[in-house]
Order: sequence, then C-alpha cells, then structure tokens
Amino acid sequence: MQQVRLTLPMIPNMELTASKTACAMGEQIGLSPDKIDEVQMAVVEACINAFEHSGASDREVRILLQVLGSEDEPNGLEITIQDGGGGFTPDKIPRRGSEENLKAPRKRGHGLRIIDGLMDEVDIRSDSEGTTVVMRKMR
Repeated sequence: MQQVRLTLPMIPNMELTASKTACAMGEQIGLSPDKIDEVQMAVVEACINAFEHSGASDREVRILLQVLGSEDEPNGLEITIQDGGGGFTPDKIPRRGSEENLKAPRKRGHGLRIIDGLMDEVDIRSDSEGTTVVMRKMR
C-alpha cells in the first residue's frame, strides 16, 4: 500500500472517508497513535475547507495519500488535497488571535493554522484554477 487515490463528492461527512484512509495508512507504516490522530484532524480540516470555501463547479475533492520512503523503510505519509475552485491568497487569511479576526462576527479562518500546527510540513498552492494542500507527517 504505497498510495491511495480518492475522489470525494462535496457532501457532509465525506471527509471521514479520507480520515479513515489516512488512519489505515498511518497504522500500516507504524505512525504513533498521537501522530495518526493529528493526521486525521488535519485531513478533516483540509477537506472541510475545500467543501466550504472552494466553490468548485465539479463539487469534488481529489485526495492522494502516499507513503514516503521505501516499502521496507517507510518514513512518513504525504497527503495531497486538491479542489478545482476559484482559489484564494493563503497569506490573506487572518492569523489566530489577530485583531481583525477577534472583531469579526464569525470566528473563522483557523483551519489552515490548525493544519499547520498538526503536520510536520504544509505547502499550499492556490490560483484561479483551484487549491492544492500538501501535508506531510514523518514517523
């Protein structure tokens, strides 16, 4: 099990499918239970962000889960979550606890910060053709 591809419709609770798959792969490569929990939470956050904010006309999220390293010596997990929405500017998301966010009627915008705190590496690319979030958790 070196990689798994999923295409999820943007309907409630489908993020749990991706989360369960990440859990199974994490167990397979020997991630600790705490690290598996962190991966699962990050996957759920990233999927929900895509579901709620992408505006993708195909109403789908594509996910690639890959084992890093070799089959004999896996050293981590990489999860790529991609949507075909309108994109956004990651730098414009208010930081947690920022004055702007504290005054907002809806306290939102924490998903990307949560993901960043849970994973070892996070790379976000976004443009008018969609957003790609690549997350890595090492053993």
